[in-house]
Amino acid sequence: MMDLFDLKNVSPMLISEMADPFDSPDHIFEIKWDGIRCISFLNTETDMRNKRNKLMIPIFPELANLHKQVKEKCILDHELLVIKNGIPDFYEVQNRALRTNSFKIKLAADRYPASIIAYDILYYKDKDITMLPLMERKKYLTDVVIENQLISVSRYVENDGVKLFELVKEKNLEGIIAKRKDSLYWQGKRTRDWVKCKIMSSDDCVICGYIPKENNMTSLILGQYDEDVLVYKGHVTLGVSLRILNQHKYKVIDYSPFGYIPHGNEEAVWLAPELVCIVESMPTEKETFRQPVFKGIRDDKLAIECKI
Repeated sequence: MMDLFDLKNVSPMLISEMADPFDSPDHIFEIKWDGIRCISFLNTETDMRNKRNKLMIPIFPELANLHKQVKEKCILDHELLVIKNGIPDFYEVQNRALRTNSFKIKLAADRYPASIIAYDILYYKDKDITMLPLMERKKYLTDVVIENQLISVSRYVENDGVKLFELVKEKNLEGIIAKRKDSLYWQGKRTRDWVKCKIMSSDDCVICGYIPKENNMTSLILGQYDEDVLVYKGHVTLGVSLRILNQHKYKVIDYSPFGYIPHGNEEAVWLAPELVCIVESMPTEKETFRQPVFKGIRDDKLAIECKI
């Protein structure tokens, strides 16, 4: 009879959005690592799949021997990471995941090798252990993994979620996840047993135009000033509606205020760079915003005051 391991079709348990950091004796708190969520089936070979069940080892060949780092046949839930300058780099791991050229994949693997951080175990020896409480699963996980440069086990703290959140914020990481100690592993389900507390940064941006999208969605085109030069900062769609924009005075112009048309903005309606909006986003070293959310238009700030 086929079991969980043989079927190779596990949907990771989902994490609920989003809570303010809190302390609790009933929870453990872990760092939310900034990578790609994957499930690995480890026995005589390594079979790693992302949330869409795509095989990942052809794209991350440096992890092909991961199965040698566990003592028993198992299924691990983990984050796939690329570390740059001591911290996870989401763009690097995401760019690699999109590659198809084997030579370029090999170059990337040599330059920035990937690794995994395991935070749960669903299967041990020949047993499905998803219905064991989290803290029991954690014991199995610690016991089965032989840590090296390819794999480590996620550390956690008990009780002190707020302290961990502040530390993570200091280090410019993504956030933390709070998990109930007695939580079972519900495949593909989102429950309040696991909640994320994310760190968002807030920026003031100039609205430089908009792009009408399907389903009555609108993307705002964002800019910020570097000295007196307006610099393109990407788009924000989440939280935006044309109705909100229409509540404010704006002027349509027939040219890009950046002096050129940034790629992907060929269909834009350009605006005089006068309106200012607030955008929340995840920390990033990149020039455009990551996972930006529109929080509103502010009329108490001049466009020229929106500095990089």
